[in-house]
Amino acid sequence: MKIAPHLHRLGNDLVACYLIDASEGITLIDAGLPGHWRDLQRELRSLGKTVDDIRGLVLTHGDSDHIGFAERLRTTHGVPVYVHAADAMRTRTGEKPKVAIGPMRLGPALSFLSYSIRKNGLRPRYVGETTEIGDGDILDLPGSPVIVSMPGHSPGSVAVHVPLADAVFVGDALTTRHVLTGRTGPQPAPFTDAPAQALISLERIAELSASWVLPGHGAPWRTSPAEVHKMVQSSATSTHT
Repeated sequence: MKIAPHLHRLGNDLVACYLIDASEGITLIDAGLPGHWRDLQRELRSLGKTVDDIRGLVLTHGDSDHIGFAERLRTTHGVPVYVHAADAMRTRTGEKPKVAIGPMRLGPALSFLSYSIRKNGLRPRYVGETTEIGDGDILDLPGSPVIVSMPGHSPGSVAVHVPLADAVFVGDALTTRHVLTGRTGPQPAPFTDAPAQALISLERIAELSASWVLPGHGAPWRTSPAEVHKMVQSSATSTHT
């Protein structure tokens, strides 16, 4: 689905990943679930492109619902997979700490589980080899993605700022649809390793210039990163009062 010039989304409000279409090729941000491979093929065909036009895949973090088709893309088509050094092991093995689940409503939680099953999300394929990135890196990929370290959801969570697309991709640094409660609007994401640290990290996107804030779960949010930061902080405060 085309969101704006150069900017496309694969998936839906339950699980999403993104495609940057530039003159020099395509950059992917996250790889959703394994079944999003078909969504990728459809979107590429709509652009008159193929997998051979993809220059790189940037992961916002190493969780299984973000690495989806990454290993298939890497091994079959030689596309490099970029991830922050602190999440490299998570991406390769799936090892992560157990965290509190938090609030949940049966209907939304079952919808998320059902969608994950349909997209083969219960059988993740981890990434055998990654290219490690760090805070402040400007990647030599279409759109010149800028890496912004956002530890909290995971140690190596990052935001990816792409001025060409006027967008900031935030992974699970925040969500606009809580997959366990169904609540919409910018808010803290569930399954977060260090919630307090994640809230502090959000201050880093407030400085960025963009018209779109794009999460891994929930609708694309058309407003400034600074405004989204305020909304998440307000949501977190109201949740704990």
